[in-house]
Amino acid sequence: MKNRLKVRGLRQRWMISSVAPVILLLVLIAAAVCAGIVSSYYSSAQSTLETKAKTGADYFNTYVMSNYSEYYRSAMLYTANFDAVDHIELQFLNSSGRIETASSGLTAGASPDTPEIQRALNSGELTAYSGRDPSTNESILAVSAPLKFNNSIVGVMRYVASTRNLDRQALVTVLIIAAITLLIIALLIISNLIFINNVVAPVAEVTEAAKRISGGSYGIQIPNKYSDEMGELVDNINDMSLKISQSEKMQTEFISSVSHELRTPLTAINGWGETLLGDDSGDIRQLRRGLRIILKESRRLANMVEELLEFSKMQDGRFTLQVEEMDLQAELEDAIYTYRELFKQDGITLEYEEAGELYTDPISGDPERLKQVLCNVLDNAAKHGGSGKRIITSLKQEEDDYVIRIRDFGPGIPEAELPYVKQKFYKGSSKARGSGIGLAVCDEIINLHGGQFDIGNAEDGGAIVTIRLPMEHRTEE
Repeated sequence: MKNRLKVRGLRQRWMISSVAPVILLLVLIAAAVCAGIVSSYYSSAQSTLETKAKTGADYFNTYVMSNYSEYYRSAMLYTANFDAVDHIELQFLNSSGRIETASSGLTAGASPDTPEIQRALNSGELTAYSGRDPSTNESILAVSAPLKFNNSIVGVMRYVASTRNLDRQALVTVLIIAAITLLIIALLIISNLIFINNVVAPVAEVTEAAKRISGGSYGIQIPNKYSDEMGELVDNINDMSLKISQSEKMQTEFISSVSHELRTPLTAINGWGETLLGDDSGDIRQLRRGLRIILKESRRLANMVEELLEFSKMQDGRFTLQVEEMDLQAELEDAIYTYRELFKQDGITLEYEEAGELYTDPISGDPERLKQVLCNVLDNAAKHGGSGKRIITSLKQEEDDYVIRIRDFGPGIPEAELPYVKQKFYKGSSKARGSGIGLAVCDEIINLHGGQFDIGNAEDGGAIVTIRLPMEHRTEE
């Protein structure tokens, strides 16, 4: 119900904010066009009457006004031969405004009493009138032109036309324009309703899916039936839903894995602690063995806690470097020396291809962080590729980079898992111990040093880690 109300509200806002102004503009334009056309009709009719009145008055004033008899005879003849009698009436009025002769046969002596007659008599200029005829109450157009004799106004030539046909023509024109405007408005409303419905329906569907995702239904997919921006939005939401689902799954697996990983050393520590506490035999070898196991498990526990702390710093932006001049070759050799004996106990040979004096120049970096990366990668090589019983490390200079490669001869990484091995919490199909965030921390450290951290499979078996560090270090803010 709430979604339906939101959809209705979106449709109403669209119609009010987008369609209503266009409709108002169309109505104003139609009204202006109607007013212009009607005004043009009346102006054209008035102009025609004024032209006839001026032409007739000029003729009488120039050729006829020699005496009253001649004027009256010419007026009678002029009205009798007037050829537009069907739609225009011609009248001759005396100086008192009374009709002397008319083409319609009006009674002589009648007075039309329209204001333009008196204005023409007073001003001596051609005047026009549009309005009601006082005697018939009919809508008319009238034009009066003064007739002069010896510079004195002796009468008026008056043309009168009914505006009934003009009004009917103007009304038909207005109705046609109104019908066209209404048709355009109807098409506009229908097209906008279709458009907004095509937008609102998928928006409502996407909104419902987003609510389900926010409610915990991670991984749901919206059927994508669209090929425009809405289709792109649906793809992005589907991708977001899938990634949230994957992230949720990885976090769940991470919590389960970390819980197991923490429980294992704690169980060993507690078990050997209770064993040693309850052992009254005084066996030194038993004591040493138990203390060695407790120490080993405590270190493993400390390393796991340290990884979790590093991950926490990565999440909230507190993961920083303490940059100084350092010897990369020395740090690598220290890490190899540290792990060589440990690996030997497990039957793993750690080989190092000597770099000579090529890398004696120090670089700018954080020695503790870089050593953390090297130790983590070496530990992973033994943990995941130890079955190959051999690990090779090397340090070379390639163009402007120092390149460290650490390769094992184990089963390698499944191709389907390669794109995800650096993601936090990801452990893939590996059954080895670990939290799944070590490689993510390593990748972050190398990126902060301006380098690259890549993991792949070697051509003839095993996994290989490639660490590239620029000779001139540029840390990322």
